[in-house]
Amino acid sequence: MKVNNIQSCHLGPAISPELLIQEHYFLYLLKGSMKGYDGNKHYELQPGDYCLARKNHLVRYTKFKDNGDFEKIIITFDEAFLKQFLERHPYHAEASKDQDAFLLIPENTFIKNYIQSLAPYYTGDLQLDETFANIKREELLLILLKSQPDLANIFFNFGITHKMDLEVYMNRNFRFNVSLERFAYLTGRSLSSFKRDFMKTFGTTPGEWLKKKRLDEAYFQISRQHLKPSEVYLEVGFEDLSHFSFAFKKEFGKSPSEVTHV
Repeated sequence: MKVNNIQSCHLGPAISPELLIQEHYFLYLLKGSMKGYDGNKHYELQPGDYCLARKNHLVRYTKFKDNGDFEKIIITFDEAFLKQFLERHPYHAEASKDQDAFLLIPENTFIKNYIQSLAPYYTGDLQLDETFANIKREELLLILLKSQPDLANIFFNFGITHKMDLEVYMNRNFRFNVSLERFAYLTGRSLSSFKRDFMKTFGTTPGEWLKKKRLDEAYFQISRQHLKPSEVYLEVGFEDLSHFSFAFKKEFGKSPSEVTHV
């Protein structure tokens, strides 16, 4: 789907570049491409694709420019806006069983026309004021709910994160370098109950388990998939290559480069 005369724009509160998606947002890709990973599935977006990125999900993504350009439209649906929307348009929400971080939305004539309707405001000096920006956000939300009513279960479920299966969640998300406090929150626990449940589930502390799990994954990627240490350490949740190399040698008795050349 090609939309002409549109430039990058953002409606609503800014989104954080962190690994955690902190608010729902709609993403439409104009130029370039994008790959994402949520611990379970890989996603790929090409120009003309759009998706919904879901709040409270951990993701890792890579942007690829086209002739030096990467252009996108992002429209954030923050909780305050969604609650105001419900005052005008009552919707009932139930718990969603879908756990994907990105929901790819099928091509839709209404969405295509909506995207095109933004063109006059981003090709010149005219800027959207906050009131009109909220009207355009509301318009898009109505279109999404009309085409996919089940999205109400995602947008309007404001409850505290429910208590998740710790073993399933951690095995899916151990590669993400986030704090224990954040892992606790995302699994529906206080930090103290997270540590307590973790010991019951895995028989060790979260810190020790994460280090071992990440190093085992790194060993597999280097020895079996023949990746370079520099390609692996960030992927498995380490921040620093030298620290990764030190921990790797301590765990396996060989440096990452020695395993590479075996």
